[in-house]
Amino acid sequence: MNAEVIQILLDLFNHKAPIARTFGMTLSYTDDGSAVFDLPYNPNLNHALGGIHGGIYATMLDNATWFTVAAAQESACWIATSELSVRLLRPAQKTALHSVGRIIKSGKRLSVAEGHLYDGDGQLVGHAVGTFVIIADMPLIQEQPQ
Repeated sequence: MNAEVIQILLDLFNHKAPIARTFGMTLSYTDDGSAVFDLPYNPNLNHALGGIHGGIYATMLDNATWFTVAAAQESACWIATSELSVRLLRPAQKTALHSVGRIIKSGKRLSVAEGHLYDGDGQLVGHAVGTFVIIADMPLIQEQPQ
């Protein structure tokens, strides 16, 4: 885990990513480098029957796994989600959501991570496993010309 990379990722998501503002979610990290996303309940993210849309589950799980893999890199570089398998385990209604990522296998070019999604009561509502391509020669932050 690289504290400098984590600071870059926190800044990118929490201060620059439009999706963070639009959805109202925030990124933090555990001491071991697992990405944690919190999303307060937002009725604008419900489907027509009043539950939280499955696409929100997928977004929360993709974020948790992607940012966990990104934090495990030696430098801030591009990561591409290659595959994401999402399981919607139970419906969530009128509740905050909380997702946490965990590395399953870390490699030079390919990493695998899983994510768990919990409702406001701490019940597991979703699970995902993702495969991520590491593009180490492409920095996440580009040097700005002066």
